[in-house]
Amino acid sequence: MIKLKFKNLFIVVLLSGFCSLVTAQNKYDAKEIERIAPEATTAETTLSFRDISPLKEAYIDTAPTDRKDGILVGKLGDNGRNIVKIVKLAQEIAESKYGKYDSLLIAHKGKLLFESYYLRGRINLAHPQASAVKAYTSLALGRAIQMGYLTMADLDKPLISFLKGIDSTKLVAGAEKITLHKALTMHGGLRVNNDKWEELKKNPEPLQGQGLVQTLLENTAPITEESQIYNYGNHNPMLVMTVIDAVVPGTAKDFIEKEILDKLGITNYSWYTHVSGLPQAGWMVSMTSRDMLKLGSVVLNDGKWNGEQLISKTYLAKATTGIVKPTQDWMPENYRYGYFWYQSTLTSGDQSYNATFAWGGGDQRVIVIDELELTIVLTGHTREEKLMAQISNVVLPVFAK
Repeated sequence: MIKLKFKNLFIVVLLSGFCSLVTAQNKYDAKEIERIAPEATTAETTLSFRDISPLKEAYIDTAPTDRKDGILVGKLGDNGRNIVKIVKLAQEIAESKYGKYDSLLIAHKGKLLFESYYLRGRINLAHPQASAVKAYTSLALGRAIQMGYLTMADLDKPLISFLKGIDSTKLVAGAEKITLHKALTMHGGLRVNNDKWEELKKNPEPLQGQGLVQTLLENTAPITEESQIYNYGNHNPMLVMTVIDAVVPGTAKDFIEKEILDKLGITNYSWYTHVSGLPQAGWMVSMTSRDMLKLGSVVLNDGKWNGEQLISKTYLAKATTGIVKPTQDWMPENYRYGYFWYQSTLTSGDQSYNATFAWGGGDQRVIVIDELELTIVLTGHTREEKLMAQISNVVLPVFAK
């Protein structure tokens, strides 16, 4: 790749804090230039994400900068890889051809090779995650198992058996049928009327800590085999978070911070608190795209980070298995669900690859493809969510063996 220097570009960087990273002899003949990644100002970091001004030009980098953040970097063009199609895809993303996306990052064999930001994306701005947070909660449970606070056998025990503050005499029939396995696969079986839940939230004191589960299991219809069907959300993530809080030393909040976020060097994030006083388990977390990549790297490496077994390998193998079939009418037919992680087969030409991914509304994804040693991060604020097809059609062939 040819490195070019442009004085006028440097002026643009100084004036605006962002720049386009791809220049060309023709539209898609990418050449590396000196650049500065777009960063949120101090004032912007205090804004609601929806109030962030869109970038005037996309940032497309085929040789990401080493920011000394624990992420190794390389060049997309190394080893003779053909980058033209990926750069073209990036340009199309910048034109919002597939929806409103804020970043696309690609790491291969442990190195970040491609980094791009669009619209509200900034390299230092924590991006809302929505339901991708469920997958992060699953990793927290896997960390608790790795550290010996739970075992794999515990996944099939009554969830309430870990909650010593529960008064089981007040619970509905069948409460013991809810296990961690059931909750992690969205089969908890709670049937609490939405209007009733809104009413309960108006008096948060009884909901604190294990009081959340106590209250839910007093106000639900009986738990039966018929009720324990796939029902996305339905308080299941918070059931899991309540168990984490009960079995780890201190609080779930401190445990997640110390044993996962600190271990990965993740400091630029927000993690909101549920009405129960516990960390949110299913949404309302913000994290940078690079830090999302770290979580994907842990999954790709069977739970390891910098040589340390961070997440139980046995747990992670099960968590990333397609255990159940989601039943939402909008769910793609070939998607399966494990322990808050999705699985699907991605097809590229005549090749198919198993993919594991965290997925949140607006199209936040951490995608892991073991066979190709590939980790991909998407962030967006779109309702269209059309980019996954291009991951299969454009990105995978570049790294196919």
